[in-house]
Amino acid sequence: MRKLTLSLSAAALALGGSGIALAQHNGAQHNGAQHNGDRAMAADSNGDGEISRAESRSAALQRFERLDANGDGQITADDRTARLTNRFAQTDSNGDGEVTREELNNARLAREAERAERRELRQERMFERLDTDGSGTLSEAEMNAMREAREASREQRRAARLSRGGDKRGERRFARLRRADTNGDQAVSLAEYEAAAEARFARLDTDGSGTISQAERQSAREARRAKLEDRRERRRARLQSAPQ
Repeated sequence: MRKLTLSLSAAALALGGSGIALAQHNGAQHNGAQHNGDRAMAADSNGDGEISRAESRSAALQRFERLDANGDGQITADDRTARLTNRFAQTDSNGDGEVTREELNNARLAREAERAERRELRQERMFERLDTDGSGTLSEAEMNAMREAREASREQRRAARLSRGGDKRGERRFARLRRADTNGDQAVSLAEYEAAAEARFARLDTDGSGTISQAERQSAREARRAKLEDRRERRRARLQSAPQ
């Protein structure tokens, strides 16, 4: 297999929508738990507000299997071709090697239906969590709590966008893949992927409880934002001090 220096970068960018972040479980096709804008909390399969080590491992395995599009047991640039091929095959419903306008429209409608189903699941989870007295209805106080949770989610997303200074997801995914590729062969094996996910879990589990809480996730985000801002400040200082 030919492996180029940029192969993992290409794979990361091509698989961008799949959530390659090692501790980030893409909520797009999973349990639909409400997690206040923090996608990583979608790995919280039992909805208790925390990610256990078992949940983290399960999420990592599911991500790896999804990203290893050609099923060869590793994530490489070859998965880009396999993923594009699979996507085309799913759209080409009659298998004639051509995608008609109708097939394209049907694929779009299927995606919209899937999104609607995920939204419904999220709403059900939110309702169950806010219905604290188990009455099957929401009181005014519970409705206010739901609005506050939504606003907090929006604020977190805004803060995340500002801290990134734009959409840098592809770059971050590439960086995570490079770190996971410990033997430098431009391919990430399942063992390497799981080891990287386990290391990240340990870093986020700051109290050593064996679970990652939303508070720990928030603390990690704030630390990351502070680090990024410090880098920007140092970069600005270098530019200002450079000879004209």
